[in-house]
Amino acid sequence: MASDIAVLRTNEPGSDKETLYMLGGIAMIVFGTGLVISSPFIRRYMSQLGVGNLAQTVLPDVERYLKLRAM
Repeated sequence: MASDIAVLRTNEPGSDKETLYMLGGIAMIVFGTGLVISSPFIRRYMSQLGVGNLAQTVLPDVERYLKLRAM
């Protein structure tokens, strides 16, 4: 009986609404991040911090992890 209730709850119209809100929130976060990063002031500040160098430093480690995972 409890499994029947769980099935009914996942098929409620509210679950679609919650999923839509979640995806909309993620889209807003990605869009907002793009707006912030596209600002010339923020780009200049990030270049002073060396964020680009950090990405270049991490890339070989990520590639090594993916090779180990593929084994």
